[in-house]
Amino acid sequence: MKRRDFLRNSTLASTAMFTPNFLRSSAMANASRLASRSGKILIVLQLSGGNDGLNTVIPFGDDLYYQNRPVLGIPRKEVLGLNDHQGLHPALLPLRKLYDRGEMTIINSVGYPNPDRSHFRSMDIWQTGSPATESWSTGWIGRHLDTAAAGKPAYHALEVDDGLSLAMKGATRTGFAMSRPDRLRQAVRNQRLHGLTADHTAGNPSLGYLYKTLTETTEAAGYLFEQSKVKKATADYPKGAFGRDLKQIAELITADTATNIYYASLGGFDTHVQQQNRQQRLLAQYAQSVAALVEDLKANNLFNDVLIMTFSEFGRRLKQNASGGTDHGTANNVFLMGGKLKTAGIFNNAPNLSTLDRGDIIHEIDFRRCYATLIDDWLEGDSVAVMGQKFASLGVV
Repeated sequence: MKRRDFLRNSTLASTAMFTPNFLRSSAMANASRLASRSGKILIVLQLSGGNDGLNTVIPFGDDLYYQNRPVLGIPRKEVLGLNDHQGLHPALLPLRKLYDRGEMTIINSVGYPNPDRSHFRSMDIWQTGSPATESWSTGWIGRHLDTAAAGKPAYHALEVDDGLSLAMKGATRTGFAMSRPDRLRQAVRNQRLHGLTADHTAGNPSLGYLYKTLTETTEAAGYLFEQSKVKKATADYPKGAFGRDLKQIAELITADTATNIYYASLGGFDTHVQQQNRQQRLLAQYAQSVAALVEDLKANNLFNDVLIMTFSEFGRRLKQNASGGTDHGTANNVFLMGGKLKTAGIFNNAPNLSTLDRGDIIHEIDFRRCYATLIDDWLEGDSVAVMGQKFASLGVV
């Protein structure tokens, strides 16, 4: 098989697609099945498109909220009040129980200096952990893998998707991407790659590297496929891709899979037009899926070992637009959920709606402090090595 034919027949978009049968061996599969998790688990959930944080954690005690959102403002009687000033969107009712049990921390006004309102650029900043003035080619989780995952398998960090986010890509190590076990099985049966063997790659460094990658990926793919069948989730997950993704995460965790970091995304939050119904539907899907995940983890006595972080690349502007939606903003809220939070509830004051930056919320908490907290206090890594400088821990885990 020629190199160009190989590349044409198999794209590098997803590691999970490189799993031809001829590379599999019973020795690999048996060795992989012996792998089990050690250490705590981090689940990162990304709300793509810029979720409207002001209609997620609602400052119902501030009249400026209703003055600027005469149509989009959630009526006070519908808000799930958390204190005298803030409450949750009614679609987040499944998460209210977590909050009441001290299993949820809400961090307000999270962002970064010199904010960028572009989806792509702001997501790059969040996924890499870079300053807004710099462009980095590696992600914050990927660099954590570079510094702390020596000797760990590729699936030490797993993204439930067909492709790998920038957040998961390091300089020397990356996470592993897998969408569904059934798709994984189809990839394993890929017949087009059977012509590539160790003999065919001899003397060709490029093909030799691809062969090595295929071998390692096949072992990981076989292991994850087997793990996905060990234990089935029992909670009621909503229909749709996000519910399926979180169900798969729950099943892999309860199967004692040797994965410590999971990453999943829910898209559709770019609500410039007719926001009300769309955001309600998406938030309901998110909340019901997370609540089901927590239920499964609790049923298996695993919730104390798990921390769930939810973020979006930016929030929305305070003032509603003329199309029944909101436009790109800056600072937003971040959720942390787990059974071992040191500081639960609302972490800091609600956004100051009377002092804005060109109509946008001014950030109070640098998002890199959130990452430093997760790396140092939860994953027991080295945030300075990952972030390039010291960021103070939030002290919440």
